[in-house]
Amino acid sequence: MDIGVIGAGVMGSNHVRIYSEMRAADAVYIYDVDEKAAKALGEKHDVNACDSIQALLSRVDAVSICAPTRYHFDIAKEAIENGVNCLIEKPITLSSKEGEALLKIAENLDDGQVVGVGHIERFNPIVAEIKKLITNPRYIEIRRHNPGSNRIKDANVVIDLMIHDIDLVWNCFFEGYQDYELYSAGDKDLFKKVARFDGCLASLSASRIACKKIRTIHVEEEEFTIDGDFMAQELYIHSKPERYGEVNTRYAQENIIEKVLINRVEPLKEELRAFLDCSARGHKFPVTPLQAVLNLKIAENRGLRVYSGGCVLAEGNSNSNETALRA
Repeated sequence: MDIGVIGAGVMGSNHVRIYSEMRAADAVYIYDVDEKAAKALGEKHDVNACDSIQALLSRVDAVSICAPTRYHFDIAKEAIENGVNCLIEKPITLSSKEGEALLKIAENLDDGQVVGVGHIERFNPIVAEIKKLITNPRYIEIRRHNPGSNRIKDANVVIDLMIHDIDLVWNCFFEGYQDYELYSAGDKDLFKKVARFDGCLASLSASRIACKKIRTIHVEEEEFTIDGDFMAQELYIHSKPERYGEVNTRYAQENIIEKVLINRVEPLKEELRAFLDCSARGHKFPVTPLQAVLNLKIAENRGLRVYSGGCVLAEGNSNSNETALRA
């Protein structure tokens, strides 16, 4: 299978590196508006640089779209219309409105044609373990905090960072839930969202002003608590013993701590392997365009909303009274 990568930035470079190491990838092609960057990347990984998107699409069976977000719609549209399988790096498009337009285009896919979206944390091994462990979570907290960076200039912190965790909550842990309350507050560099799904409260925070890089998840159920680290790919389960120790009528609580054995992987490599496998078999990619557009809709929410059956039942702004909102 011949593979293309559009975009020679940080993410595009990683895609090229991994594809060039995969047996499933025959020839690999790269295109970027910066011809020097594309040529240098091609020489580094022994892949072919193309002089246009059209030239690349005419040569490949599948393509990773790693260009800046503002170009995703046009490039994906062209790839789809040329019958090329495509993996679009997150976010799928610049806005949910643009994403919905792309969904309409994707309705006319050729048989077996694959369109997926690159939400990399879906391929982190601790996510699958957490999903197997939880049955009735009461509280989920995910923190994704970064020191400031000059690399991302065209996205706020929700689109840049939090959208990964929006995908995990809405499309993994609470897939299919259409009734929930959502509160959002913050600014372009620091943001928090809190959602309520039946008996569970989910709290997401993202920051670009931190002095420490944090990628953690905390889940509480009645009988156990889970602490996970996305970067270290480590997972711990804290559970209650059958009895607590008693000393002179005073209780010493000694919870049981278990470390889950995780086979560490490079999530991007797992994602690209899945993309090539889906492309070869004509199977649906795990992260669908429909899910990615939902992620954008959640990301774009800036106030208070109550959803029922997937529709907005009531809404307000960040200064609204929650009691009045429910009424």
